[in-house]
Amino acid sequence: MSIDIAVRHRFPGIEIDVAFTAPQGVTALFGRSGAGKTTVVNAVAGLLRPSFGRAVIDGRILFDTESRTWLPPHKRRIGYVFQDGRLFPHMTVRQNLLYGRWFAKLPKDEAGLRHIVDLLGLGELLSRRPGALSGGEKQRVAIGRALLSGPSLLLMDEPLAALDETRKEEILPYLERIRDEAQVPILYVSHSMPEIARLATTLVALRDGRVVRSGPVETVTADPDAVTDLGVRDAGSVLTGIVSAHHPDALSEIRLSKGSLFLPRIQAPVGTSVRIRIEAQDVMLALDKPDRISALNILPVDVVAVRQGAGPGVMVQLALGDDRILARVTRRSADGLGLRSGLACYAVVKSVSVARGNVGPSPAV
Repeated sequence: MSIDIAVRHRFPGIEIDVAFTAPQGVTALFGRSGAGKTTVVNAVAGLLRPSFGRAVIDGRILFDTESRTWLPPHKRRIGYVFQDGRLFPHMTVRQNLLYGRWFAKLPKDEAGLRHIVDLLGLGELLSRRPGALSGGEKQRVAIGRALLSGPSLLLMDEPLAALDETRKEEILPYLERIRDEAQVPILYVSHSMPEIARLATTLVALRDGRVVRSGPVETVTADPDAVTDLGVRDAGSVLTGIVSAHHPDALSEIRLSKGSLFLPRIQAPVGTSVRIRIEAQDVMLALDKPDRISALNILPVDVVAVRQGAGPGVMVQLALGDDRILARVTRRSADGLGLRSGLACYAVVKSVSVARGNVGPSPAV
């Protein structure tokens, strides 16, 4: 499945002009408040009629202003999950879930209900009402309701924004399962780069109503020229590797395209493909291979590009086999090391600097 979206609409003080295409998977819309993210998903859902544009999901036209095609919202087969669950307080979890099928005029499907209940871990919650649920549980129910409506596209507008870090970590594995098992394309709005690094297959970065970066998440996040759009503090690269071993000292070894990473124990069987986000500020550089050092990850790399910002920082893109890593160092360090394209050096990453939340299963291909 693929999505093809273009939205042009003017609001007081800003004009939204966004166009992108993306393959099957999770397409993340990233940007600061006011960048146009919610405008795009509301247009796709039919909650906003833009001045110009189109939305085509796997060849099915939802709207096209040139041909004057406009499907009403209830005929678009869109599942929409908001920041808050928006559950019906007088209904049980089971009734809230089944409302999705009733609203979409779909027949009852106990097997389908059981599948979604198992997928989202809702079995023990079916008889409860929303008032007795945690924030994470409410969002899982809201997602289940959307999936049971038989959507051709799932829209998720910052579904974790209202949750604390503990609840986010609780729900992220369920979102990964939906990404890999539900076979429904997802348009995911977020301003959290860690979330996007865990979930997305395609990243579309917006600024002031325009697309400034678009492409596979691994490519966009490792591009030093994209740092100004993604945020210096959130700068980091996304790598894919294979769990090759679990060692007795509670470390897991991840095989990359060149070399291996040692990380705190990952709860995944040997042979599992995982995605790892390494923050640029956690990567140190050395011209010679360090000796007698506590860091376990000393990776031979080649400098691909050096980008200097307005402040004291320099962003360095590094090649590790087929992978790309970002390192953020000071201008003084970059000058002292003589960093330049083609220079061979070593990237040093502390095992414990990679947070558990920055490791998850790779998207199913």
